Amino acid sequence: MRGCPEKVEDMNPRRFSDPAGEQDFAAAGDRRGGDRYRTVWRIAKVIRNGDAGLWRVRNMSDRGMMLAADVPITVGEALEIALSDTVTLRGAVVWSDGGRCGVQFDTAVDVADILKQLAAEQRAMGYRQPRLPVHTQAEVVADDGTAMRIELVDLSQHGAGFVHDGHFEVGRELDIVLASGVRRRAIVRWSREGRGGLWLTQPLDRADLESIRRFEA
Repeated sequence: MRGCPEKVEDMNPRRFSDPAGEQDFAAAGDRRGGDRYRTVWRIAKVIRNGDAGLWRVRNMSDRGMMLAADVPITVGEALEIALSDTVTLRGAVVWSDGGRCGVQFDTAVDVADILKQLAAEQRAMGYRQPRLPVHTQAEVVADDGTAMRIELVDLSQHGAGFVHDGHFEVGRELDIVLASGVRRRAIVRWSREGRGGLWLTQPLDRADLESIRRFEA
């Protein structure tokens, strides 16, 4: 598809879901109407006007995908969908219902090639999950009760990047407490020149990361 000639009604929820409602996506490799639908269990960074969040990809075809997120989604709004640091797709919402939405790509893709590329990236050294850019305060608490404020600059389900005024020893275990009160055990993965990275031993709930507006003061 070039220039999005596909009709909006071709991207309705029934084309993305089992008519009986027992299956949320088409089986891998299934073909419907000449399009290829692939089951995808993946988190994507979705950027839209004034917001960004981590949403779940439910399925994907050459012409569009279905996403799941419990945030208000408006039909017609443009989305930028980063499946990895190197794979970003753009499209528009053509339907939204019950925490899910259908997106029609601006330009058709080869879904099989994209999934192969993503799989190769995930196997490579240095791979990391999509992260959200944030600017919010958090507190880290050592085992002896010592607490320190840090500034978070990015978040994923399993990690956090931060800036700080003190020294954080690599490998140190501590608790991180977000402004929302969410508390997680974490390990300092790296620290240098006032910046650092934490690995969360218990991942954050994806729902907490669906919108960075939740971290605004």
